[in-house]
Amino acid sequence: MTVSVILKSKGAEVISVKPDSALSSVVETLSSRRIGAVLVLHSDGKVAGVLSERDVVRALAQHGAAALDMAASTFMTAEVVSAGSHDSIGLVMEKMTHGRFRHLPIIDEGRLVGIISIGDVVKKRIDDAEHEAQALRDYVTQAG
Repeated sequence: MTVSVILKSKGAEVISVKPDSALSSVVETLSSRRIGAVLVLHSDGKVAGVLSERDVVRALAQHGAAALDMAASTFMTAEVVSAGSHDSIGLVMEKMTHGRFRHLPIIDEGRLVGIISIGDVVKKRIDDAEHEAQALRDYVTQAG
């Protein structure tokens, strides 16, 4: 199973901000979209970083309310780990667990094609387990 299956079901929409966006604007986007992170994109569409709820909390802890007027690039994680749409779900889970992050941009041939969260991965794994269990029940019922 590959990441492309998750993107196919959830869609490829990516919520992003510019590096110079005020943190207050990012917070509003996170809240209104009910998401845990946004990608910070350069004007050419390349990933500059990821800004998560954790980053916002750290910013407020370090700078107080003044952080809300500062640029997203000040607080984003600039060293972004990514995956490709043809990577396995297992590899993605390993990357997220090892890196201790919950959002992963999906990049194919240098082009951003989506973003997935650990919630997307877990949902897919649960759906697969439920389908497998049902298939086994059907098999046992038919064989009996």
